[in-house]
Amino acid sequence: MKFSVAAFFAVVVSSSTPSTNAFTSGISKSAAIATKSQLFSTAEPITEPSTASEPKAKIPKRVVVTGLGVVNGCGIGHEEFFQACLDGKSSIDRVKRFDISYMPCQIGSECHQFDPKDWFTNPKNIKSNDRYTHLAVAAARQALRDAGLGDTPETLEKPETIGVMVGTAFGGMETFEQQTLKLAANPEKPKVSPFTIPALLGNTASGVIGIEMGCQGPNYGVTSACASGSHAIGEALGMIRDGHADRMLCGGTEATMTPLCYAGFTAMKAMNTDFNDNPKGGSRPFDAGRGGFVMGEGAGVILLESLESAKARGARIYAELVGYGATCDAHHITTPAPEGRGLAAAMEMALAESGIEKTDVNYINAHGTSTPYNDKFETMAIKKVFGDHATAKDGKFVVSSTKGVTGHTLGAAGGIEAVVAVRSIADNVVPPTINYDTPDPECDLDYVPNEKREMEVKAAMSTNLGFGGHNAAVLFKKFED
Repeated sequence: MKFSVAAFFAVVVSSSTPSTNAFTSGISKSAAIATKSQLFSTAEPITEPSTASEPKAKIPKRVVVTGLGVVNGCGIGHEEFFQACLDGKSSIDRVKRFDISYMPCQIGSECHQFDPKDWFTNPKNIKSNDRYTHLAVAAARQALRDAGLGDTPETLEKPETIGVMVGTAFGGMETFEQQTLKLAANPEKPKVSPFTIPALLGNTASGVIGIEMGCQGPNYGVTSACASGSHAIGEALGMIRDGHADRMLCGGTEATMTPLCYAGFTAMKAMNTDFNDNPKGGSRPFDAGRGGFVMGEGAGVILLESLESAKARGARIYAELVGYGATCDAHHITTPAPEGRGLAAAMEMALAESGIEKTDVNYINAHGTSTPYNDKFETMAIKKVFGDHATAKDGKFVVSSTKGVTGHTLGAAGGIEAVVAVRSIADNVVPPTINYDTPDPECDLDYVPNEKREMEVKAAMSTNLGFGGHNAAVLFKKFED
């Protein structure tokens, strides 16, 4: 038996160089299989296979943002929503959805003005689905309309080229709680809805968007706690880059203003319980007096589109999505890794993929949950990645969290905050971090305290962390043809 050195190195190269990477070259998959069989061969050494007929590596498609949709307590539609963020107009108030008087935390951001009947073409789809799906459908329909596209099966052109990828942390929690109570009330003959199972599934929002609007491309849900929305956007980016879809509706949705969610989070001591008499002051990211997050609900969906498709139809382009990073802390189920090392790695990954310089990034829309650990470790991660560019405080690099306005929308946060990042680039203005009254020595960056800041935003990164150690970063930049 003879050992083939040439075949050995061919296998090493093929194993370390992904065949789908457009910026590297390597042996083809078929050639790799052939060479692996030649490592130990009784035959004479073979000549290297010819690459003359091999297909050329695909150049990844550029991906741009052409549509925005959002539902939140501070606004329905990205115009009203973004203006509230710029004005620092908090939507947080005493919760009215259920009797909250017995809860330690009694405040949150509810979408009181939202009515699903305004957004569904088929009323039956309202009754059979959870609120988290209602919110997602509204945001997705807005994004399609904002992009100048049809939003029904009858009006949507080339539906097979349009996919959906919407994330959620909890899925149908309202359905779960209501139906569990019915089961507990009469376990022998429970009057449980036949729609219970599909309504609570985490992929249902994506599926119903496809049904309501006719999208027939790649379609599934993403669940990674509070990083779900950003992960959905990042994975959708890959779908278009690799040619699996021309357009992707992507983002996040959440409806967790429920007794069980409030009880669970307060039991963890994760929520702020000190501002029941001053709800709008409860969410205070990076402030020394922060004491936990404040719940919010909503959905944020953006339409990603290949540049080729957008230009062909003369679409308005808000920004270009150029980078995505995803990592795991492998540290603790709820606490971020010390010094934010997992988030820092995700940010570095997004930067490396984008090909742009760190000094070109001048705005971070931070996860900024108003919890002691998150804000501290996120600050450390930003400083680790951006160094002097972040710490100079010369107005060329700023960080802000909009959760003082929106509340923490959990799995929807990445989608909602992507809208903020994109609008900041398009409008050259950064929303403030409100309720920033007392600086924390461990959170020592420029957080745009309490007042919006007009500045050219060349590139903006949106970051999110989730229970389980999940980290995500998506990087947008100003579009240049």
